[in-house]
Amino acid sequence: MNPSLLIVLSILAAAVALFTINKPRMDVVALLVIVLLPLTGILTVPETLAGFSDANVVLIALLFVIGEGLVRTGVAYQAGDLIIHHAGKSESRLIVLLMLAVAGLGSVMSSTGVVAIFIPVVLSIGGRLGIPMSRLMMPLSFAGLISGMLTLVATPPNMVVDSALRQDGQAGFRFFSFTPIGCIILAAGVIYMLFARRWLNSAPTPRKHTSRSRRSLIDLVREYDLSGREYRMRVLPHSPLIGKALKDIQPRRKHRANVVAIERSGKLQKNIINPTAHTELLAGDILFVDVPTPDPEEAAAISEEFGLAPLPLKGGYFTDQSREVGMVEVIIPPSSGLIGKSIVEAEFRSEYQLHVIGLRSGSTSLQDQIMERKLKAGDMLLLIGPWKAIRKIQADSPDLLVLTLPTEIDEVVPASRQAPLALASLLVMVALMVSGLVPNVLAALIGCLLMGLFRCIDMSSAYRSIHWQSLILIVGVMPFATALQKTGGIDLAVSGLIDVFGKAEPRVLLGSLFVFTAVIGLFISNTATAVLMAPIALSVASHIGASPYPFAMTVALAASAAFMTPISSPVNTLVLGPGQYRFGDFVRVGVPFTIIVLLISVLVVPLLFPFR
Repeated sequence: MNPSLLIVLSILAAAVALFTINKPRMDVVALLVIVLLPLTGILTVPETLAGFSDANVVLIALLFVIGEGLVRTGVAYQAGDLIIHHAGKSESRLIVLLMLAVAGLGSVMSSTGVVAIFIPVVLSIGGRLGIPMSRLMMPLSFAGLISGMLTLVATPPNMVVDSALRQDGQAGFRFFSFTPIGCIILAAGVIYMLFARRWLNSAPTPRKHTSRSRRSLIDLVREYDLSGREYRMRVLPHSPLIGKALKDIQPRRKHRANVVAIERSGKLQKNIINPTAHTELLAGDILFVDVPTPDPEEAAAISEEFGLAPLPLKGGYFTDQSREVGMVEVIIPPSSGLIGKSIVEAEFRSEYQLHVIGLRSGSTSLQDQIMERKLKAGDMLLLIGPWKAIRKIQADSPDLLVLTLPTEIDEVVPASRQAPLALASLLVMVALMVSGLVPNVLAALIGCLLMGLFRCIDMSSAYRSIHWQSLILIVGVMPFATALQKTGGIDLAVSGLIDVFGKAEPRVLLGSLFVFTAVIGLFISNTATAVLMAPIALSVASHIGASPYPFAMTVALAASAAFMTPISSPVNTLVLGPGQYRFGDFVRVGVPFTIIVLLISVLVVPLLFPFR
């Protein structure tokens, strides 16, 4: 092993370790790689930055925009409505329709985005039918992962492997090259989940309270145990609070009380004000106060100390003010910048104009010290504030994913009338990709321009929809393939595989590549895994004189087979909290299905892509 290869492997090992602990963020690690590799002299600066000019990187960015157009026009949500309509009261029918819908949508847009859209749909359906969330959320995540196996553009690993083929002088895959295998795996996944759901927790769901397609404010109040915490108080003329800003009062220090809204008399009518740290209180203001540890004596003490007069309440936890004040349930995604911060440190009131009134971790609703608790991926928060702020967080918040919008909010998507035009734009893109009339990246660009022309999406939304962290990660990991090629690392890995499995039939090599890829995918992202494994797969094929296509396809499928742990994919992490899962649930259900996917890949891939 030469010194240059040792340096590359050391940098790679360090990057993998940092990817595993996710400190610093993966895109930051990728940028460090871009800086370090040229400094070693192993790669030139143009070689290190080549990923920025890769057509598939641009294609991935454009597909984020296409997916956002489908969300903004309500196409994705309409799919959920169809499931509700056709599933009836059958749990089996619901699982089949859910997995087919998620896989279908995920074949043309981000699987993480699709799963995020369908989580509230599944919550409402499960609550209506009394089905445990644990029996629905895992089929949802599995379908999201399988969607990456259905088309060329379904997931970045497919495009990474396709790019490696083209750089090797091959023709690359076509749009539907993955579809026959993906459909077989999807069918196997549906059948498997109809049986495997019995292995999951079957405790009755606590969400039987509503027959509507979405929960109401009252439902959220009940689930987060907010009853009795709300107080309505008038600021009396002699109150010491008059003329003071909320930041100067800070009653939370002593009583842990928070003002979530203020009713103030205007010239013609009373107005509901969203309080900020700089809001000054006036005599006659009516304060809507949240006290996390409700106690009549505590309320009396607050009233006496601050010159407030208690007022009667008309609705549970201010639901009588639902025209002005709303609630939203959100989940912390794995890529959120809020992870590791407390609610106080995140400055929710200043950043989002919303106040945190509830926190759930898994199935537990936390009551004590929620403001100081460090946030984790999968935590669910209940926020209260004006509907305008809630709509803003729904449209533009990379650190929070909306889980539940109560029935009180107007169900209006920004561009609902453009839904047919969004579908038409999508079909044009797919038709161009299938026909091969233009390169895939141009087909996607045409689709994006049509979305903009038909006002399915605006430029601001288009730029915000692109997941830049994923793109930087891809670009930063790509130089490793070149570095390993130049230093002999690829040849070393291939020699090892050939020494162990070289005398066996090619299907054994396919199986070993699948296992190797799937195991690496447990620790780093599936995209990074594909970047590292694609050149190894092509070299193995070249070494034994076989076609590169079955080996490239196997690596792509294995990179998407992240079923085994809740942290092996953002899709799994998203359903961890709503499904109330433990780590072992994914191992118990995911490992057998990964073996099924392995067997299907080894048996079917060579039939569609012969070795010779």
